[in-house]
Amino acid sequence: MKEKPVNHAAAAVAFIADKPHLDFHDARLWDMRQKRDAQMHLLPEWQDLRSRASAIKEHALANLADYLEEFERNAKSNGIHVHWAADGADHNRIVGEILEARGAKTLIKSKSMVTEECDLRPYLAARGVTVTETDLGERIQQLDDQLPSHIVVPSVHKLTSDVARIFARSYGTDPNADDPHQLAEAQRLAARPVILHADAGMTGGNFFVAETGTFVVCTNEGNADLSATVPGVHIATIGIERVVPRMADLGVFIRLLSRSALGSPITQYTSHFRGPQDGSEMHVVLVDNGRSARLGMADFWTSLKCIRCGACMNTCPVYRRSGGLSYGAVYSGPIGAIIDPTFNERKYSTLPYASTMNGSCTNVCPVKINIHEQLYKWRQVLVEHHQMPFVKREIMHMAGKLMGQPKLYRAAINGTETALSTLPRFALYNWLNPWGKNRELPAPVKETFHSWYRRNRPTAGRATPETVKTETKA
Repeated sequence: MKEKPVNHAAAAVAFIADKPHLDFHDARLWDMRQKRDAQMHLLPEWQDLRSRASAIKEHALANLADYLEEFERNAKSNGIHVHWAADGADHNRIVGEILEARGAKTLIKSKSMVTEECDLRPYLAARGVTVTETDLGERIQQLDDQLPSHIVVPSVHKLTSDVARIFARSYGTDPNADDPHQLAEAQRLAARPVILHADAGMTGGNFFVAETGTFVVCTNEGNADLSATVPGVHIATIGIERVVPRMADLGVFIRLLSRSALGSPITQYTSHFRGPQDGSEMHVVLVDNGRSARLGMADFWTSLKCIRCGACMNTCPVYRRSGGLSYGAVYSGPIGAIIDPTFNERKYSTLPYASTMNGSCTNVCPVKINIHEQLYKWRQVLVEHHQMPFVKREIMHMAGKLMGQPKLYRAAINGTETALSTLPRFALYNWLNPWGKNRELPAPVKETFHSWYRRNRPTAGRATPETVKTETKA
């Protein structure tokens, strides 16, 4: 049985119907966009930084195999164990074997979109390993059994009252608590014993440097440092596209990342990991999971430049008003809409249509990914691969035939104007007209432009012997 496509539209309708959540979500993300703009205007070299970051990423991707091998050599010389994961299943197996070999039954981890992508937690849970997210937003989502709804702020769609309810259920705290600081303290108190007694720790990695064999984790809570240093085993999962050639290149991305994501000059913690502590061990799992295949896609390979800042999500009017969970995927928003179909074209075939094509996502991207153009291209690819819903496909087919025959098209326009003028409302607004659920159809016009033009310029567009002779002489 074929997997059904994500019904983004239906999920978005449900989100929009919840006005308190909708208003908060929209305002919070737009505030992040405005703070990003304020930081941009403080740096005269902002556009130069974007161009430089884009060029570095494109160079690294063009020479990806060489830089990956260079990183492996240097990381091993630093005492790091380097593993290669072809896909999500391979990644989970590698992590599971590392933990099993050390008898680890508890794992603390910081935020990592790649582990979400690989569905690591359920895999480890089935093998008796308890995984605890230490990032506040990720922990909230874990306790509520939901995917992250945003790359940077995973629980941005939740109100304080939602978090109070979740913590009351999990920690026995006051379900009516309305102070965010009180709730954050409750999570801190619950997490400390788990962190101190964990068998192993896990982080993601924002960047890894080929030249030095090191990797960098950027956070605002300090939880990644605890996950990496308190237990005796540190596992870092990183997508292969996150490589940068030299340490000198790293500064460009550090200056752009937090400014683009949250509108702050830099993350509170920018932690460089070079090798294991004395008496401990460090593992880096480099994950492909479709990235090499995407690198070979002429129209979509530049999506691999993404540094996971979420700026495109913060500016997108569709994402802000539909919520991240409506995308039904680990990656949501504009960047998710061009990445997700590479994982499962049919399942995520609806997501490239979740866009007004306004181009704001491309304008704010710190590495200049042409997101809106890729959204348009994905629509073309999906039609060519017959991944369009039957009703929409048939409507587009009929529209194509109609617009390809001028006389038929004009007759249909005239008929539509008559229908708008005479038909009762129930005949115009029904399930056959989803566009009309939240909009009014245009008012009928007394005369179309075409009929006006023919009436006022009866010979316009018709070649006469006189006009042909004049044009020939000219």
